[in-house]
Amino acid sequence: MDFGLSEEQRQLKDSARAFLGGECPTPVLRKIMASDEGYPRELYGQIAKLGWSGLIVPEEFGGAGLGMLDMAMILEEGGFAAMPGPFLFSSVLAASALKLGGSKDLNSKWLTALAEGKAIGTVAVVESAGSIEPVDITTVASKEGSGWRLSGAKMFVPYANVADFIVVAAKNDAGEIALFVVDAKSAGVTIRSLKNLDLTRRVSSLELKNVPAELLNGGAELFAKLIDVAAVAIAADSLGGTERALEMAVEYSKVREQFGKPIGSFQALKHAAAEIVADLEPARALVWYAAHRAGENSSREASMAKARLCDIYSRGTDRAVLMHGGIGFTWEHDMHLWFKRARFNESYFGSPGYHRERVAVLGGY
Repeated sequence: MDFGLSEEQRQLKDSARAFLGGECPTPVLRKIMASDEGYPRELYGQIAKLGWSGLIVPEEFGGAGLGMLDMAMILEEGGFAAMPGPFLFSSVLAASALKLGGSKDLNSKWLTALAEGKAIGTVAVVESAGSIEPVDITTVASKEGSGWRLSGAKMFVPYANVADFIVVAAKNDAGEIALFVVDAKSAGVTIRSLKNLDLTRRVSSLELKNVPAELLNGGAELFAKLIDVAAVAIAADSLGGTERALEMAVEYSKVREQFGKPIGSFQALKHAAAEIVADLEPARALVWYAAHRAGENSSREASMAKARLCDIYSRGTDRAVLMHGGIGFTWEHDMHLWFKRARFNESYFGSPGYHRERVAVLGGY
């Protein structure tokens, strides 16, 4: 049995690295970071033409109908390039929520537009408590005729400033968690930009005042599946980011000289690089397996991948910064872009500690 990637998946991964390396090098990334909305529309137009936007969207709605392992190839390379913009939050999280719980009419409206690159989605879960636990979600969904109305406030919503629709976690009249879709242009929606450590991404606060919404089918089970998808997606991004941090640190250690020889010849730096590699290689299989199992009662694998990869990403970027010495702490050097992205990944959709506890609750094999 072959546990590796298929030839098509390897080609997808290689083409993604070549595309992002050419279209989104760090000078371009820094210009996007300095822009007001942080959304490179021209780049995303090209991404839509490549079919990435609708990669996991079912074929009946204009997508490629591929699986999470295929998407993980793109996400890994997105992490390697520190790709800016709403791709992970729109084409993975919002698309998965609709695919798993949306009605045909709702999906025809939003998934089709998303696959064509004509709409951007995002997800809003976290509130002032900073938790994704249902008990900490206070946004209320009230039944009104055949529809629903949402009232509440969300924090750290990625790219709400450019989103066309938002998947919102709220509680119904019975106190049960569910996901709803809100048109971002609806009356009663207020979006305010927030400062964020990771400048390759944008986050906003979201206020909802009696906003019309459409219910996604699945309730608490769908909410758990969204956590699984987010965990695998962030793990794949972290895998690519760790790989990039290692590459930058190794390349720098080859050219930076001290005492008349490259610093890479010093044992302390060799050990630091070896420790990143020792963490990275086993983690690759963990991410791929979690992505392969996505949708198959795979909460355990998803949380294991998220917890492990976010730890590795944060620890790996710490070591990579130290391997660069003083210059690694400066704004002018690019290393801090991945260092800060690692911190965002660590906290988004549950910390490593949260996901280890989730694995413990789910139990062993």
